[in-house]
Amino acid sequence: MSKKRILRDIIGIFKDKASLLKANLSTKRGVSSIQVTVIRATTHASTSPPRNHRIAAIISAGDHSLPAIYACIDAIMDRLHSTQNPYVALKCLFIFHNIMAKGSLLYKDHVSFFPSSGGHNSLNLSGFYDKFDVETRQLSSWVRWYANVLERNMITSRTLGSYISPSSRLSINFDKIENHKGNNISFSNSVTEMESLVCLVEVICEAPESQYCQKIDLVHEIMILISEDYRSTQYHILIRLVELSSRVSRLSYLDLSELILCLSKLEGCRKKLNELFIRRKNDLFWEMVSQKKMDMEKVKYEREKQGLLLWNVDENCDELNWSSQRFGEKIQQFLVAAS
Repeated sequence: MSKKRILRDIIGIFKDKASLLKANLSTKRGVSSIQVTVIRATTHASTSPPRNHRIAAIISAGDHSLPAIYACIDAIMDRLHSTQNPYVALKCLFIFHNIMAKGSLLYKDHVSFFPSSGGHNSLNLSGFYDKFDVETRQLSSWVRWYANVLERNMITSRTLGSYISPSSRLSINFDKIENHKGNNISFSNSVTEMESLVCLVEVICEAPESQYCQKIDLVHEIMILISEDYRSTQYHILIRLVELSSRVSRLSYLDLSELILCLSKLEGCRKKLNELFIRRKNDLFWEMVSQKKMDMEKVKYEREKQGLLLWNVDENCDELNWSSQRFGEKIQQFLVAAS
């Protein structure tokens, strides 16, 4: 480790101590306790992910009351937006993600409060960049990507009206999905929901290529959480695919075209997803996506074929009308000449 890196780490430790001192001096003991917990979970001193008991403490603190929820979110966002250290930023995002996955519904609702509108909950880390050395530059790209994934996760969850992040491991039963009647899904919104889900998958596929960073424990734990989100996303996609394909005849031509394009984009993500989540390779999922896409393409083709036939009939009728008109004109001319 270079002297420059050692000096940077020492400065980071002093920053943590200063932050802890400031939090402890606060007259609001409840808020102070939460701030201290967040700082200790996101220290500069370690490159490891926050310990489970510290994450659990933050989640449980926010489950008690609205003021506690506000205090937790404020503490995480203040820490996230005031740091230039990629490890600290990734830890903040990791805690944020854990709240989305394991927090109460009330907690989740306030965490995901209009993230795209630029409010205090907005992650907005597209400009995050630490140019200290090669490692921090590479990690900065992970910070930007991870924030983008979480933003997209929240937007998609709002579009669906339910949260993507599962609170427990989700087991996909393909037989049950095929027999799903879609009673809880609005058919009119299913196309929009499908587009939002595929958009989330595309954002996940934008993960940085750095093999070195993927060996870091913190990044590894982040990918485990995202793989659970991807699994949940698969489930939501399949439910809507079955719903849409069961009533495909009611889809407009435009919706049908958009869905086929959407599924083509999803299939284009397959290779990258298999590389990211080796243990999440699911041939049954991709077979079903391919089959539903083929069914929709068949319906679209039949409609285009019918439309072409109708167009030809109309064109032939026009030609017949034009020929009849010309024949009538010639008869009239003959009668005039004969008289």
